[in-house]
Amino acid sequence: MALTSRIELHGPSTHDPEDYLSSSLGVIFPDDVTNQHGDAEHSLVYISPHLRRPLHIALADPDQESDRKLFSHYLWNASLLLAEFVEAGSLGLPLNVGLGRLKPADFNVAGLETIELGAGTALPSIMASLLGAKNVAVTDYPSKTVLDTLRRNVAANAKVECSPNSTLAPLTVEGHAWGELDTPFAAQHKGRFDRVFVCDCLWMPWQHANLHESVAWFLKEDDPSARVWVIAGFHTGRAKMRGFFEDAALCAVGLELESIWERDCDGVEREWVWDRGQEDVSERKRWLVVGVLRRRVPEPDEPGVKG
Repeated sequence: MALTSRIELHGPSTHDPEDYLSSSLGVIFPDDVTNQHGDAEHSLVYISPHLRRPLHIALADPDQESDRKLFSHYLWNASLLLAEFVEAGSLGLPLNVGLGRLKPADFNVAGLETIELGAGTALPSIMASLLGAKNVAVTDYPSKTVLDTLRRNVAANAKVECSPNSTLAPLTVEGHAWGELDTPFAAQHKGRFDRVFVCDCLWMPWQHANLHESVAWFLKEDDPSARVWVIAGFHTGRAKMRGFFEDAALCAVGLELESIWERDCDGVEREWVWDRGQEDVSERKRWLVVGVLRRRVPEPDEPGVKG
């Protein structure tokens, strides 16, 4: 089933010719895929056959140029994919994932503490709260518009009656700018989380170092099972986002790649490559990169490691 099949757009009808053209692109260009969903005039409904009720996702209506540049007023396919992974892993559903190197159970959040960075709509975190997580933190840039929308989504959907098992984890929303680690929230949550979610946050290469710092800060330090789940679309171009996965940059904050691969919106997977040459815009919109990070295990001969 296509990744976007669970999403429905709800809201007033429009007579804007631009919107009519946008809605017909899938007919004119049948291979074109929508990778961002919704707008301020329309909410989204997320329908999973495994949830007891649909989720109603509100979208931010940014009135400041600085807020619009965050692009958190859309639901992106990376969030849809991680929500699907979390659901399959936590409910024991069949799913082919990671080119056979991983199992759906590797995305089980039952009993774990999770944090999402650059959450946007918080769909993966809401799913985690409904599917057995112990504690869930949702963060995004400390903009009132963005955080108010996140709180609306949490209030509307983090409910026992939505959960397939009638469970609900405590879920909090906090502002966090990547790399700013001297705030009360950062100080209180250093090394706390079993899982860190990062969805479609790689399109700003100048922020990669800050994002690395935040990821490493919040991830549990002394638990070898702690993981970071990073998913990002290629719509802005492979060159902009691939640097996040550079070995040296990850090593600088004590992280390493456990696994990385590419997956399209129909569930087809292929190996990750650094450069595929010239990629057609419509084609690359279909694909996402999935990376699993962990704490780096030093080599025995590295300084500070006992032989």
